[in-house]
Amino acid sequence: MAFFKRKTKEEPVKSLKAFVPGKVISITEVNDPVFSSKALGDGIAIQPAAQVITAPCDGVISMIAEESNHAIGMTLNNGVELLLHIGLDTVSLNGEGFCVFVKANDKVKQGDKLMEFDKALIESKGFETTCILVVTNSDDYPDTEYLSGMEAVQNETEICKF
Repeated sequence: MAFFKRKTKEEPVKSLKAFVPGKVISITEVNDPVFSSKALGDGIAIQPAAQVITAPCDGVISMIAEESNHAIGMTLNNGVELLLHIGLDTVSLNGEGFCVFVKANDKVKQGDKLMEFDKALIESKGFETTCILVVTNSDDYPDTEYLSGMEAVQNETEICKF
C-alpha cells in the first residue's frame, strides 16, 4: 500500500563539497579584512579555475544579492547558513558578468548549477575572483572543520565537515 508509505527523514548535511574547482585557501588568507577577520563568520575560499558555481550540498536558497548577483545564501537542513560570495568588491559591478540560475526558496541538490561568472571580465575591471564560502552562523557550529591547502575538484573534494 503506497498510500501509507512513510516519508524518509532527510539525513543532516555532514559536509560541503567544492563549489568551484581551484586552490582551496583558508578564509584568513582572503585579501579582504571583512572576510579574513571572520567578521561575517568562519569559512573557506577557493581561487577559481572555472566560472560555474554549484551547490556545495543540498539546501534551500535563502537569498540572492539582487541586482549585483555576486552572492547567494543557502540554508541547510542541519541549521547551517551559508553565504557564497564571488569575488572581492564585485558588488560594484552591479550584476555585470554574473548570471544566476536559482531564486530564493528554490530547493537545490549538491552539484546543482547556481550561477556563472565572467572571470576575465571581473579581472579586467581590476577585481579579484576569489570565491568565498562563509558559515554566517559559525558560532553555533564551533566544531566545524574547514579543509584547505589543496586543489579542489568541483563537486568531489570535501572542503568542510560538520
